[in-house]
Amino acid sequence: MRILHVITALPGAGAEMMLLRLLSAMQEGYSHTVICLKDEGVVGPKIRELGVPLYTLNLRPSLPNPVHVWSLRTLTRQIQPQLIQGWMYHGNVMASLAGKFARDRVPVVWNVRQSLTDPGAYGRRTSAVIRLGALLSGRPVAIIYNSLAGAQDHERFGYRADQRVVIPNGFDCQLLRPDENARSQVRAELRLAPETILVGLIARYHPMKDHANFLRAAGQVVRDYPTIRFLLVGHGVSNDQPSIVKLITENQLAGRVMLLGGRQDIPRLTAALDIACSASAWGEGFSNAIAEAMACGVPCVVTDVGDSATIVADTGIPVPPRNPGALAQAINQLIEAGKDRRLELGMAARRRIEREFSLAEIARRYEELYRRLLAHQN
Repeated sequence: MRILHVITALPGAGAEMMLLRLLSAMQEGYSHTVICLKDEGVVGPKIRELGVPLYTLNLRPSLPNPVHVWSLRTLTRQIQPQLIQGWMYHGNVMASLAGKFARDRVPVVWNVRQSLTDPGAYGRRTSAVIRLGALLSGRPVAIIYNSLAGAQDHERFGYRADQRVVIPNGFDCQLLRPDENARSQVRAELRLAPETILVGLIARYHPMKDHANFLRAAGQVVRDYPTIRFLLVGHGVSNDQPSIVKLITENQLAGRVMLLGGRQDIPRLTAALDIACSASAWGEGFSNAIAEAMACGVPCVVTDVGDSATIVADTGIPVPPRNPGALAQAINQLIEAGKDRRLELGMAARRRIEREFSLAEIARRYEELYRRLLAHQN
């Protein structure tokens, strides 16, 4: 089956990593090609390592160029896909355009990766594409959402409800697992004692991730637990980010917060945590970082955005977004629960990921959908 994936960008965030995992899991019987509207980013080389052809259009939003549209037409006719899969708002619209360019009529599927609680929170261009997507949402044969909350939000905004298919993210539980060696190594690198409680937030620096909420909560936690330490990992999360440095100072967290920026060794860093957090204010569909922590046996505190509360279920603690007091109280609750109870919750979390969100099961659901759509097309 020849599948063409059209994705907005490949910087290494949730959607791109899910595409990479899906490509790795759907090798036998499938011929994948990826077109990225921008450059190859962080994930592009990893896609090529799988032997999957990758083409980049290097689109610049400020300078639209008809040549790029012609390139999409040329590539689509060259690849001759049997199915076209869009990823994210811009990628979805361009996937539908690629469907028009195909020599034969082929099914086009969209993939929406976030919730839409606050459409006005996005930039002007993205907001315009979201509105365009609502107008065009009857054209794809299916719209995949990675969360039920995301589906419901978009349908309230005007996306066609009869196109809905919910397929959550999937995770490799061999790669993501409890790892005492990694825990010891990371803590040695960070100069942390084995008994130090380490709370982590793994998220790129973006308003939707609400690092301010997390750091304000951390400032409250250290009043009761001054020996606790906090680990922040993600693109843009470094000492070069003035707003983060300011928040650390304002919340009296100097010496208690480690900023590692973007990293490629997320599984080992996650395995070193005692508690993982998602502090997002809006926009989350299915949080990769939370599910990855759960797979590593780490209990989680999450803001109730997207499907985060559903993902952790009774293995973690959901709290309202934009409420640092509630976030701090939940972190304190897990600290007070003690090491054994955190371990118990963490292992229950891992079993939940293995049971409900394994990569093999999620890939099977994609394959089942693709086969059904192609059979209907024929």
